Amino acid sequence: MEVPGLAHNITSPLSPCEGMIKDLSLDAIQLRDGKKSQDGSISEMEELPVPQNIKISNITCDSFKICWDMEAHTKERITHYFIDLNKKENKNSNKFKHKDVPTKLVAKAVPLPMTVRGHWFLSPRTEYTVAVQTASKQADGDYTVSEWSEIVEFCTADYSLVHLNQLLEKAEVNAGRMLPFSVFYRNQNKEYFDHARDVLDNRMLPSIKDNSGSHGSPISGKLEGIFFSCNTEFNTGKPPQDSPYGRLRFEVQADALFNPDTNLYFGDFYCMYTAYHYVILVLAPKGSTGDDFCKQRLPALDITNNRFLTCKQDEGAGLVFHHAQDVILEVIYTDPVNLASGSVAEISGHQLMSQSTVNAKKDPSCKACNISVGR
Repeated sequence: MEVPGLAHNITSPLSPCEGMIKDLSLDAIQLRDGKKSQDGSISEMEELPVPQNIKISNITCDSFKICWDMEAHTKERITHYFIDLNKKENKNSNKFKHKDVPTKLVAKAVPLPMTVRGHWFLSPRTEYTVAVQTASKQADGDYTVSEWSEIVEFCTADYSLVHLNQLLEKAEVNAGRMLPFSVFYRNQNKEYFDHARDVLDNRMLPSIKDNSGSHGSPISGKLEGIFFSCNTEFNTGKPPQDSPYGRLRFEVQADALFNPDTNLYFGDFYCMYTAYHYVILVLAPKGSTGDDFCKQRLPALDITNNRFLTCKQDEGAGLVFHHAQDVILEVIYTDPVNLASGSVAEISGHQLMSQSTVNAKKDPSCKACNISVGR
């Protein structure tokens, strides 16, 4: 049972659940430290059981189940549960203040475990603290409450495949028509390529993806890979000569990374408070460690038929490649790449640092690239 659907008798002008809550005197509610309520009814407060041994389970990116132990003979006196939910960094502010009301949930006393769900106050991959009071609604509409339970910590989960498929559908709407391309490229500084030659046996090695993009993306901070680009300029059909990542560019023929022995996955769709939208794709050689990671977490794409990046066999021309025109593709290749498979040269354009997506934060208000779960 979902808590927001149960909280029919509380109201706060600052709450996203506005209109769902009424007849609750915030000043009269017992605080966590166990001091008197306004009417001084300590004895009544102490008769209500304090929830013990709180357990959090079935955690998703925007919901969780909660249950706890109570003595059976006290259950008939309990009419409601007060659930105090806070982001972990605010765990010392677990008191009823008007500005905190959106995280103070009130539910009728239903059988446990109980589901707490709500994308307006729960975000993916975020640490929270939770504590519970039992309460008894009195004839005058006020509440007698127990002391607060212990504080329990938990972390919400990443987007599931269901959520990523919703994001994929939004990305497909924005992809635009397909343009041909022939190379993948990666810009870096001279020190990066010198290190690859001198220390890494002439190879570029995968590294952990940063936290750019959607906060709930299951690849951030977990998937190892090498970022490549493939977008081309509309008027030349070639890679642009500007880059935010360095003046040296490694180019490799597209079929070296993308071919029928490669699986393709959708990873993310986001923007950074600009008109440009980014799509993250993952190229993983079949059977590789990266492929195994993606199979469990990301939507797979047909390499010959999708809206972002395709590889098709053309009689007489070999493999041909196309990319989406209206989004900027960030392609993660999950295996090491030998520099000998391509070439390194200096670009003639500028290093536009303002275009960098390193640890870029997604615009949570954009209707084009957000879904109705967390942010």
